[in-house]
Amino acid sequence: MTDDFLDRILAGGTTEVEEAVRKAAAAEITPRFRQLAAHEIVEKNGPHDLVTVADRAAEEHLTASLTALLPGSVVVGEEAVHADPAVYEALQGDAPVWIVDPVDGTRQFVRGEPGFCSLVALARRGELLASWTFAPALDEMAVAVRGRGATLNGAPIRSGSPAPGAVLEVATSHPDYTTEDQKRALLGLDTEGVRPRPCGSAGLEYLDVARGVLDATAFSWEYAWDHAAGLLLVTEAGGAHTTIAGEPFRITGGNALPFTAARDQATADRIRTLLRGR
Repeated sequence: MTDDFLDRILAGGTTEVEEAVRKAAAAEITPRFRQLAAHEIVEKNGPHDLVTVADRAAEEHLTASLTALLPGSVVVGEEAVHADPAVYEALQGDAPVWIVDPVDGTRQFVRGEPGFCSLVALARRGELLASWTFAPALDEMAVAVRGRGATLNGAPIRSGSPAPGAVLEVATSHPDYTTEDQKRALLGLDTEGVRPRPCGSAGLEYLDVARGVLDATAFSWEYAWDHAAGLLLVTEAGGAHTTIAGEPFRITGGNALPFTAARDQATADRIRTLLRGR
């Protein structure tokens, strides 16, 4: 059944997963939006790294539903890895892996802002096969399938290219998540013709690149749950990604950072050059 299901996903049969993502959000996230009590919000590694009861409950919901859809699969979720870092090693294995960020943009969710989403990607042996980006407060569902393109609410999307001479809009890592070397690299974007700004929800920034309303991202951390869904979405919409070393980003880790995802290869190459300082 595993191979049959994967074949069906790659043939565009994504409806069951879309329904699972929507049901998890409807059961665990939306009812808590703008309804969180103080004791339902916890700092993990600082004031910009929050977890809520919605994150944990939605991940548990998705873990149950996704593994039921694909017997033999495993889940690498943000909250499960926080509890047991060894879970992350499943990305290196042979079993199909669901990569889950139940609430991407938790800060926005806590503040009662609509800019958050649920991210799910399906991978095997480090290769991304399909992804789902669902923003429940915005009613937006973006889906990408390897080799079959990207859609937003069922309509195909393309990243296109920035207009010649246009100032590039780039979403960048929050300074709290950067080393001194990475801070210096990101300073390379403070130049004529580029307008960097701190990122919000990584998943929604990737969606904006994929639909051509943001030119690029420049991120300095590599947790797969933040990037897997969006990187496939951007790629299938016609965009490109590269690390500072000029290599494709690997969801299994060990990347040279920062890295960029951009509307086209030329923009990705330009951002990489600026990050490298030459």
